[in-house]
Amino acid sequence: MLIRQLVPADLDLFRALRLAGLRECPAAFAASLEEEAELPPGQMSEWLQAGPHGCILGAFDGEVLVGVVGLGRERMRKLRHKAVVWGMYVAASHRRRGVALALLQSLKQRAAGMAGLRQLNLGVHTRNAPALALYAALGFTVYGTETHCMQVDGTWHDEYLMACTL
Repeated sequence: MLIRQLVPADLDLFRALRLAGLRECPAAFAASLEEEAELPPGQMSEWLQAGPHGCILGAFDGEVLVGVVGLGRERMRKLRHKAVVWGMYVAASHRRRGVALALLQSLKQRAAGMAGLRQLNLGVHTRNAPALALYAALGFTVYGTETHCMQVDGTWHDEYLMACTL
């Protein structure tokens, strides 16, 4: 398993896996399949540009992208000590193999090397027990609950807000 930062050349692989995640787990993401399927390739490619405010890491099994996770640092001066973990997804074929753990450990290591960054935040569906256990094992703690965080197909979904100090 290779974990590395995704680059614009990975756009097709990233887009396919991202859309698969939105299709399979619509309540796990704020974005909808319909919205992201309509994004112009250039906009999604911008997400894959290396920059000081974040990155997207990918897990590769050979040439196949099997997992992704994003990091987005706050840009406002008073909030720059925080970053958001977003878009965590591992293909069903590669779950329970340590892919998510490897991605998050790599992300935390990268975040720890960013000057002035002190805290990682994320949101996770309240009924996603495997994700909650993983985040807790990596030092994330729940600091709040957002009820009715999103509505998917007429059903409300709640989310735990979690944070980890670097």
